[in-house]
Amino acid sequence: LFDGSNLSAFDKVGDANWELMEKAVQANKGTGFLVSKASYGDFQVKAEIWVDDDANSGIFIRCQDPKMIDANNAYEVNVYDKRPDPAYRTGSIVNVAKPASTVNAGGKWNTLDITAQGSHLVVIMNGVKTVDVEHKGHARGPIALQYGAGIVKFRNVQIRTL
Repeated sequence: LFDGSNLSAFDKVGDANWELMEKAVQANKGTGFLVSKASYGDFQVKAEIWVDDDANSGIFIRCQDPKMIDANNAYEVNVYDKRPDPAYRTGSIVNVAKPASTVNAGGKWNTLDITAQGSHLVVIMNGVKTVDVEHKGHARGPIALQYGAGIVKFRNVQIRTL
């Protein structure tokens, strides 16, 4: 989906200041998403993400409305170390599954590996399985890279359909 050279696989939603820098895409103000033009059902998505300590980011999957994305109409795999309610902090799927392990993302490159196959959702962050859950909710939709706060960078975003 993203190899560092262009954003042709995505539509921009919101006013985040996404820009290409050093084989990554970065934002540090505004709010918004890079939403995949394609829709996915069963897949594995892998991405590298760098965030500062105050960042609010993540990857939304199976988005039902690509113009109005939130945790109610998509699965939000969170990257938010300092979330005010820590129950759905980094490594969780907001409102679906709390993280089994505490993983902090701030200040380094992290790997995020998300598999969605039917109702089975698995999140692996930096090699640690944080979520393994069955949930019947959203079956298909685009993928969205989120910018909410702080400094956020994504690189090497790859998807494989299952």
